[in-house]
Amino acid sequence: MSQNKAIILDPDGPILGVEEKALFRDQNPHGFILFQQHCQNPDQVRRLVDDLRECVGRDNAPVLIDQEGGSVARLRMPEFEEFPGALKFRQMAKTDLDLAEQAAFDNGELMAQQLSDLGINVNCTPVLDIPVLDSHEFLAAKRVYGDDPETVTALGRKVCEAHLANGVTPIFKHIPGHGRATVDSHIDLPKISAGYSDLQKQDFKPFIELSKEPWMAGAWAMTAHVIYNDIDAERPGTLSPKVITDIIRGEIGFDGVLIADDVSMKALRGDMADLAFQTLSAGCDLTLLCNQDFETNRRVLEKTPVLREESAARLKAAEDIRVNRAQGRAQLIA
Repeated sequence: MSQNKAIILDPDGPILGVEEKALFRDQNPHGFILFQQHCQNPDQVRRLVDDLRECVGRDNAPVLIDQEGGSVARLRMPEFEEFPGALKFRQMAKTDLDLAEQAAFDNGELMAQQLSDLGINVNCTPVLDIPVLDSHEFLAAKRVYGDDPETVTALGRKVCEAHLANGVTPIFKHIPGHGRATVDSHIDLPKISAGYSDLQKQDFKPFIELSKEPWMAGAWAMTAHVIYNDIDAERPGTLSPKVITDIIRGEIGFDGVLIADDVSMKALRGDMADLAFQTLSAGCDLTLLCNQDFETNRRVLEKTPVLREESAARLKAAEDIRVNRAQGRAQLIA
C-alpha cells in the first residue's frame, strides 16, 4: 500500500521554510495546491514546485491550481498571461457551438501549456455545473459553460481534452452538480430541494456523459459541498457515502480520482482534521485543505490516513493517461 497521505494542501507562502520542508518530508502528503500568494513569477513558481516534490521524493507528485480563467485565476498579469473564463465560450455557444468548442479547446491548450511549463500538472477545471434562475452568482455569473447539459458537456469535453493533450490533468467540478445552489458554499451550506428526476435530467448529465469518454480515468472530479434533500437530507455530498457510492460512482458512473472540495470552507462545520477524515470515510480518494497556518496543516496531516489501495490505483491510472496522451500529442507535433 502507498504510504502517501490522502491529502492535498498548500504551502505557507512562495518559498518553503525549513520547518515546512521537514513537515512535508515526514508526513508525505500526496500532493499540493497553489494559490495566487504562491505565484510571484515563473522562475519562483518552478522552484517552489521543484521544492515541494523534493520534499516528498516524487517527481510526479500532483501540484494543483485553480486556473479556470476569467474571474478564477491564480496566475495574474503582469508576470503571467491571463485567459478568458467560461463566460466567453458560453456566450459564443449561443450563436455557434462549433466555434465555441474550438475556441474552448484552443484556450484550454494555451492554459495547460502555461501550467505544464511551470511544472503544475493538475488544474481544477472545468466547471460542469448548470445554473438555474435563482442560482448564486458566484458560480452562475461567469464560471459556467452554459445553461443546458448539452452545451456544458460539449465545452467541458474540449477543455478536458486540451488539458490532457498538454500534460495536465483536468478536474470536473462540482460533482454531482452545484448549479442549483442559491448560496456560496465558501460562506454557507447550500441545500437543493430539486427532485431526483430533475437532478438526473440536468445536473448529473455532463458528469455522466464525460464519464463515458475513453480518457475518463485520466480526469479527477471534485465533490460539491451541497445537501441534496432528495438523496441525503442530513449530509452534504462531500461527506455522504450515499451521494458518493450511489450517485457519483453508481448513477453517474465516474470511477476516476475523487477529491473533496476544501474542507475549510464554511459550508462544512467542525474540526478540520475530523472533516478531512470524514471525506475519506465517505468515499473520496483525496481530501483537500487550503489556506491554513502551519500548525493546522501539521495537525490535519498527522491525522490523515494513507491512500487506500483502490485510490492509489486510480491515481496511477490517471497519471499514466496524463503522461501517455501528452507524449502522443508531442509525437504528432514532431
